[in-house]
Amino acid sequence: MTVAISVKGLSKKFRLKHQAGGAAYTTFRDGLTDSVKRLGLRLIGHASRSSASVTDEEFWALRDVSFDIQQGEKVGVIGRNGAGKSTLLKLISRIFEPTSGRIQIQGRVASLLEVGTGFHPELTGRENIFFNGAILGMTRAEITRRFDEIVAFAEVEKFLDTPVKYFSSGMYVRLGFAVAAHLEPEILIVDEILAVGDARFQNKCLGKLQDIGRSGRTVMFVSHNMSSILQFTNRTILLQAGQVLLDGNSEIGVREYLRINEDAAKASNLETRVPWFKINSLIFDQKNTEIGFNKPLRLKLDVRLERGLDNVVLMMGIVNSIGARIITAKTSIPNLASGEHTINLEIPEHRLIPGCYFVSLTISVRQEVLFAKDQVILIELLVDNIDDPLLMPHVERGKDRLGSYCSIRASW
Repeated sequence: MTVAISVKGLSKKFRLKHQAGGAAYTTFRDGLTDSVKRLGLRLIGHASRSSASVTDEEFWALRDVSFDIQQGEKVGVIGRNGAGKSTLLKLISRIFEPTSGRIQIQGRVASLLEVGTGFHPELTGRENIFFNGAILGMTRAEITRRFDEIVAFAEVEKFLDTPVKYFSSGMYVRLGFAVAAHLEPEILIVDEILAVGDARFQNKCLGKLQDIGRSGRTVMFVSHNMSSILQFTNRTILLQAGQVLLDGNSEIGVREYLRINEDAAKASNLETRVPWFKINSLIFDQKNTEIGFNKPLRLKLDVRLERGLDNVVLMMGIVNSIGARIITAKTSIPNLASGEHTINLEIPEHRLIPGCYFVSLTISVRQEVLFAKDQVILIELLVDNIDDPLLMPHVERGKDRLGSYCSIRASW
């Protein structure tokens, strides 16, 4: 099989400047202004009055990364923020030059790495479609043949002859993805930028990526949505601190990603509103980190009371990635004696589709709120069987749960 992308010993180093006694970083404009000021002082015979010393630090965004991607493969790239994912894609897209190593590419590459990639702000949407096509090496006739399909997919017909500098971020993304996906590149590279679009457009894009994958073209796909990775890719490269931690089956890669991100399932800033009620920890049940569809949701709450309480009310909310509350669950504990307690909270049944969700928690006694925090824990629900069409993300199951109440089982 033909190798579409070959990466050997790839490393990328950046130089970070630190100014003692000054800001942690400066913009290009600040740097240019400071240079002009120093030049002016030298011209009039004055030494620079800046007492701040500038030091350089080497930062390796990638170090000795190697892999081959075969033609037609759909490969996910995952890792925590700062792991080197975007740097890797920019190197493959020829936006950055590597510090060392080499990249060999067989085929025409289209990239969607950030809002407005490849667009000229002064050109209209129509002009940018032809401009991007020309960059990809397509003829005008080839672009014209796909033009109507691109415009229909992007849903920007009314603004087609408006300069794209006036586009919203959502319009930018829709048009950018439509151009990248429909101009028939042999290799398509997509970063997390799809998260800017709304939920309907994200699902539309994932459907298009599926079509591209089935057509035999190569796709590299960066996402923090592990359900999308499992649904779309069969191979995943997991990066950590600029190096390849794992390269293999997507299911194994996702499990390892979740394992090294267990801190995301632990709550922070658990300060309560009264001094005599303390929360020591709130943890999503680690044995259920890779939770499947319709499996119980469990949290473990460790508290310390300086006095006994009666009728403690716990209310848990589950909010999806676009901020809509899906489930509100409530329970009461008749009495809690003073001392330390571990309270196990469980929602035994749910109809949440795979994806990322935030959990909020409120604890109150007789209308007095002891603790309240939104987005206290992030949880990830995975697909049990990705071949089951009923579990695909575009299926709008769970809508009937919006704003609904269910019960929590509590034990202590």
